[in-house]
Amino acid sequence: MLKNTLSSMAAVLLGAFVVLTAVAQDYDLVINSGRVMDPETNFDSVANVGIKDGRIAVITTEPIKGKETIDATGHVVAPGFIDTQNHYLRPWSNKLALRDGRTSLMDLELGTHGPYISTWYAEREGNSQVNYGQAAAHEFARSEVLDGFTGGQDARSGVESRGAGTGWSSRRPTLDEGNRILELLDKGLMDGALGVGSTVGYMRDGVSTREFFEIHRLANLYGRQLGAHFRYTPGTDTTETNGIQELLANAAALNAPALACHFNNPGYNLVHELLVRMREQGHNVWGEVYPYAAGSTTLSAVFLQPEMWVDTLGYKYEDTILDPSTNEFLTLESYKEIVKKDPTRPVVVYKMPESAIIDWLKMPGATLITDGMPTLPDDKLSWDTPYDKLPNTHPRLAGSFARAFRLARENDIPLMQIVAMSSYNTARPLGKTGLKAMQERGRMQEGMVADITIFDPETITDNATYKQGTIPSTGIPYVVVNGTIVVKDSKVLKGVNPGQPIRFQPQAKGRFEPIVEANWQKTFYASPVDFGGGVPGSQPKNVAAPVAKPHIH
Repeated sequence: MLKNTLSSMAAVLLGAFVVLTAVAQDYDLVINSGRVMDPETNFDSVANVGIKDGRIAVITTEPIKGKETIDATGHVVAPGFIDTQNHYLRPWSNKLALRDGRTSLMDLELGTHGPYISTWYAEREGNSQVNYGQAAAHEFARSEVLDGFTGGQDARSGVESRGAGTGWSSRRPTLDEGNRILELLDKGLMDGALGVGSTVGYMRDGVSTREFFEIHRLANLYGRQLGAHFRYTPGTDTTETNGIQELLANAAALNAPALACHFNNPGYNLVHELLVRMREQGHNVWGEVYPYAAGSTTLSAVFLQPEMWVDTLGYKYEDTILDPSTNEFLTLESYKEIVKKDPTRPVVVYKMPESAIIDWLKMPGATLITDGMPTLPDDKLSWDTPYDKLPNTHPRLAGSFARAFRLARENDIPLMQIVAMSSYNTARPLGKTGLKAMQERGRMQEGMVADITIFDPETITDNATYKQGTIPSTGIPYVVVNGTIVVKDSKVLKGVNPGQPIRFQPQAKGRFEPIVEANWQKTFYASPVDFGGGVPGSQPKNVAAPVAKPHIH
């Protein structure tokens, strides 16, 4: 009896010793007394968070100590916000992103030219304040093959490429040119790109349905997503939905991941239903929204031409197209004048009612983005340039995430819904593609990477406006990236660069094999006319129906 009692006491003492050791352990960083919210498990409770070696080591109600401590009383401790459509990952736009609570920035819509993927990642290694990632760019591959443009580092290069010719948007490639486009994309995927980004909505009939299907197939050979500014956007509730149906039909046929970029346009209700129903059937598809009624693009966009914008869609320039550099709306006459001399000038495009934003923020599974444009000339700015002295741009670059939280607060939308839209809803589908960096982010759980955003749910707000789009968000006093404080007392710390690459492991060999007419049955490819750029009026040769074969994943 005494032996059993002593054994029980020893077990209790040992358990107490283990608990005390864990509690007494010194962590690199401790966040005390915050409301910890994890959207994957729906954990929502006041707790202390201990961070060690860049990861969340413990979430506990017991007292813990660390080398550095943040008192988060009255604040939410959330997974770091993730933005998958930021077109300009440079120091100043990163600085604005951090003030908005974002810890990971990617461009999955446009991306980087395939042959530049490795260079793009190398340039940011060790000197980025945020985590960073890119897709391989369909547009830039077309620009090289059809217009001879060989740049394509980011969206600012896109401004240059769109001025180099119109083939990228208007001309269908021959079979040989199509092979070359796919080869350039394959180079990016081989070097670790996060998938393929396609701005097919800017190309209209320049991209055949065959070409769009084949770039999706190529991405899926690596198990990666195709993110698309889908065909016909902006358009009507019919054409916009048809554009996404093309993307989702390909995803279903290929059993491939797909991202519907910024579907906050006419027809969004049905688009969201399509995404939800496909996910219920096991497909890895998802969509993004930004919480603004207006978007932004370059003036040369095909859908802003009078025959489309005015005649087909029924808009007036005087009500819908704002030049942020002058804060004046264009007229048909000023549009024609400016587009001739400055075709790539950024403009703000009003296209949705404000009331729709609240609908978007209630959508389960939707993700938040900024679609931030490259209007800040980082090479000409001092780090200490006042925010209100920066060149004007669409306010979404600075305020999308804080704006979503403010609107949710004002319209009784559950806080966990916006926390999920800001983090987990993005990490989950990207993680399902095998991307480890997203399997261990977007969650407040022990063992996960310590990307953390701390905000006051009662005061978090956007301050950027259409007239002054670079005023940072407030109510977010601390942002932690990979366990390191980057925003402290609402100030971005200069020279603190803990950002890590969000990237697949580069591979020694690509997976694309050039297409020839003779191997139609093997690869399912059509003749040149079906790819889009063959001899007008020619017909494909008679071939037997292709037999389905398993894809390589």
